[in-house]
Amino acid sequence: MPLAEPLPTDDATHWVLTLSCPDRPGIVHAVAGLLAEHGGNITESQQFGNPLSGLFFMRVQVTASVGRPVLEAALEGLTKEFGLTWSLDVAGRPVRTLVMGSTAAHCLNDLAFRQRSENLPVELVAVVSNHTALEPLADFYGIPFHHVPVTTATKADAEARLLALVEELDVELVVLARYMQILSDDLCRALSGRVINIHHSFLPSFKGARPYAQAHERGVKLIGATAHYVTGDLDEGPIIEQDVERVDHSRSVENLVALGQDVERRALARAVRWHAEHRVLLDGHRTIVFR
Repeated sequence: MPLAEPLPTDDATHWVLTLSCPDRPGIVHAVAGLLAEHGGNITESQQFGNPLSGLFFMRVQVTASVGRPVLEAALEGLTKEFGLTWSLDVAGRPVRTLVMGSTAAHCLNDLAFRQRSENLPVELVAVVSNHTALEPLADFYGIPFHHVPVTTATKADAEARLLALVEELDVELVVLARYMQILSDDLCRALSGRVINIHHSFLPSFKGARPYAQAHERGVKLIGATAHYVTGDLDEGPIIEQDVERVDHSRSVENLVALGQDVERRALARAVRWHAEHRVLLDGHRTIVFR
């Protein structure tokens, strides 16, 4: 039998495929076989079967010279056989991202800097804020700034404007970078699975104003941050990433705030990167993260 011709490399595309389905034997074999049949070379593969939910999750990176329509048509065959839910994208494609903030600049600055210096795979298409404090920072990075004030009377109009921007700018991901407004249930449903929030991990212990001062008064030994998808349940969406720093009695309130902001930056950046790289799959109220 003659040897197969080597795959051309000049026009090959690096794809990332993610999928979930009811767990059963043969899924990995079927997916790998399908990709091989279409000249695909798998460069990375991770999978996990959750015995509690009975679901199987998989993420595959593959180089192949066939186009998207061919791969999608082939995957449709597996969809019927295994009950797949799947997505296919070009690996490393920048995800069109809208960042929302209020007055704190550390998370926005960090994301914009990482996008420029560390190849964070996002394209920051807009900054939306209920204040104007972040406008100079957005201008510095060349990101269009939109001031959308929010009051009790204007909340519905403000959210309608946000949705209009999401549609107009073809936004794929919304990041709440210390945006100090609660999103309505309707907005959370409209953007389900597409909004990531970051908050300190004192909740629910220290709610309301000045949480770091409250924590300092109680002598906490750990401060942290949680990045999660947004749902109608305030700060209780599926967790993507968490980080902590150990502290002691010598730390002032100002020290705790600075450390807390650093932890928030790190946790949010990882969550955004993993989402943009299609490494996060939802499993009910939990996430599967293929790091």
